[in-house]
Amino acid sequence: MARYLGFDGFRRGWVAAWIEDDGHQGFDYSPTIYRLLKLPHKRAMIDIPIGLPNDGVRECDRQARERLGPSVFLGVRRSLLGFKNYPEANRVYRSRGEPGISQQLWHIRDKIGEVDRLVTNGQVHFLHETHPELIFWGGNGRQRLPYKKSDAGWRKRVDILRRLGFTRIEQMLAWRFGTGIGRDDLIDACACALAARDAKNTLGDDSVDARGLRMEMHY
Repeated sequence: MARYLGFDGFRRGWVAAWIEDDGHQGFDYSPTIYRLLKLPHKRAMIDIPIGLPNDGVRECDRQARERLGPSVFLGVRRSLLGFKNYPEANRVYRSRGEPGISQQLWHIRDKIGEVDRLVTNGQVHFLHETHPELIFWGGNGRQRLPYKKSDAGWRKRVDILRRLGFTRIEQMLAWRFGTGIGRDDLIDACACALAARDAKNTLGDDSVDARGLRMEMHY
């Protein structure tokens, strides 16, 4: 039975949600992503940048932001992994005449580096980048949803997940208590699993980074 994995980061590590062809669904979590990537699966999607340019803005991020708005972080670059702190990164970028970065992007820097090391070392196969809001956007008639932390926003996302196959999403959200996994983290991981199962579209311009990694988002 084919299993489709979706990954999202949370403050203690990573959460992996899955859905199978027969409708079976569940989730697991780990401080590092490598163990979760060993779970049997046909395809996996992750909400983290794969393919890091030396400068500028990735075209896939630009296209996603046109559809989704500010939930898409702009300005990820490989040099981001080398800075010691957020003020230093922005100071250097702006001294070069380059755009700065948001605190949200800085806060996922270590997770970007963790995934980048695995994919560039050839330790991970069949892992692709997505954005959970692309899945919710598509499931909402290609219309943006209310803010995900609002009551209307998270309930709408849960309704979409249930309609698309995560029929036990409420139970899964209850099971997360005591794990440190946030409600939004599990919801986003489930959306990424749906992308792994259903994605047929791609954002980007066919560009690759200096290590040959494609810079694209699937949905």
